[in-house]
Amino acid sequence: MVLDLHPHWIMLVKSILALVFTTAIGVALLVWADSNDTLSAILRVIVVVGIVSSLAWVGVTWIKWYSTEFVVTTDRCIYRSGVFAKRGIEIPLDRINTIFFEQGILDRMVGAGTLVIESAGEMGRQIFEDVRDPVHVQNVLYQEMEDNENRKFDRVRGGDALLSTADEIAKLVELREQGHISTEEFESEKAKLFKSPD
Repeated sequence: MVLDLHPHWIMLVKSILALVFTTAIGVALLVWADSNDTLSAILRVIVVVGIVSSLAWVGVTWIKWYSTEFVVTTDRCIYRSGVFAKRGIEIPLDRINTIFFEQGILDRMVGAGTLVIESAGEMGRQIFEDVRDPVHVQNVLYQEMEDNENRKFDRVRGGDALLSTADEIAKLVELREQGHISTEEFESEKAKLFKSPD
């Protein structure tokens, strides 16, 4: 695992501001309506409902923030969200074509942004909002994609080396069967092929 991120805290800002605004208005209304008439009772009910609704919104947003993960491993990018109804996607790094990000002025100030990943497949374009430091995440993804490609080439080169050794032995067998080299020469040359490099 290379990165394991929750969304940026800016995801919580709207609900927290709504709670602060509702509480401030509610306190002002309660101070203004400091009597026991019907209008004051109605205002109190409205204030309580508004504050409880704002608290519920903060709670739901926090649960959504906590249950959302953006993970980068050495071979895939994983996004999961949801507590009861889950949503998730896994994108192999070798299927990713393009990664780009978008940041407004406020996003740049707080270090958040939207990350867009275009990949091969039926769900070719994925948008991830409120990503922490999207420039860094983009760089990490490109680095892991490059490392993943290098590992694939190393495996191919390793396979080519094994194939080359097998070809050389087949040639030696053929030369021995044709009488061009002796059994001792065959064994000596075969031992050289399998000898580990210093």
